[in-house]
Amino acid sequence: MTSEGDRATAEPLRDVIARHGLRASKSLGQNFILDRQLLARIAAIPGPVQSQKVYEVGPGPGGLTNALLEAGAQVTAVERDRRCMPALGELEARFAGRLRVIDADAMTIDEPDVAGDGAHIVSNLPYNVGTALLLRWLSGPWPPWWRSATLMFQREVADRIVARPNTKDYGRLSILAQWRSQAKIALNVHRSAFVPPPKVMSAVLHIVPMEQPQGVDPSILERLTEAAFGQRRKMLRSSLKDVAGALDALKKLGVDESRRAETVSVQEWVAIARELSSPTDVSCSSESPRASPKPRSGPD
Repeated sequence: MTSEGDRATAEPLRDVIARHGLRASKSLGQNFILDRQLLARIAAIPGPVQSQKVYEVGPGPGGLTNALLEAGAQVTAVERDRRCMPALGELEARFAGRLRVIDADAMTIDEPDVAGDGAHIVSNLPYNVGTALLLRWLSGPWPPWWRSATLMFQREVADRIVARPNTKDYGRLSILAQWRSQAKIALNVHRSAFVPPPKVMSAVLHIVPMEQPQGVDPSILERLTEAAFGQRRKMLRSSLKDVAGALDALKKLGVDESRRAETVSVQEWVAIARELSSPTDVSCSSESPRASPKPRSGPD
């Protein structure tokens, strides 16, 4: 672990970026954070990571990577922008044996294979793939390969992930994030902290997996919420009419079919999904090999 003295004399990130001629790419959704104190605060959100595995997507020039390494982590970082490789290579040399940089698109990576089970995900996610990656990490067999996820999002996306029922932000993303994990906003980040400054504010989310409710097929929960929030202004009797058995499940559970999707709590959606999940479906889901299905884009 790097001492406070070493950290104080580390080369300013602005100088690292200038020395390597780096410029944030809009097409890659890049926005760099230069404040090392802020980066250290983000790296500390998962708790002590000394000797623990950390998986990072889009390290860019390595600011957050450096903070994680200084905290003692074993880091696997995936970067598709080859311009950043020389700067990351310097970190590999400085923290010999504790940083592995993979030149690849994060959407194509077999994360359990490269990061290992029990890794913490810590990332200033590129804005253009952040939601897709989160849905990927929230999908599939449970418990997941990751131990916790500390992720930077646009504030409006973060608000949707942690939203409660009867709010404008509550939707599919809220339910998929909350039905078997705990999500909270750990840190708000002003747009001025980034280079270049984005047009919106940001927030760091901390997500921890919880035990999955018994008897629920995740694919059915996704199907239900997709139908309901795809027509969120309609009553459930209309939005769920094409989901086989859904209206009968509402009646059995005493859920008023004149309600709208945003008034139904996460627990109620889980109960409805359980009514529609056969034991065979649930068994197959829990025993399927660990995989990362391609997520649907832009859930409400």
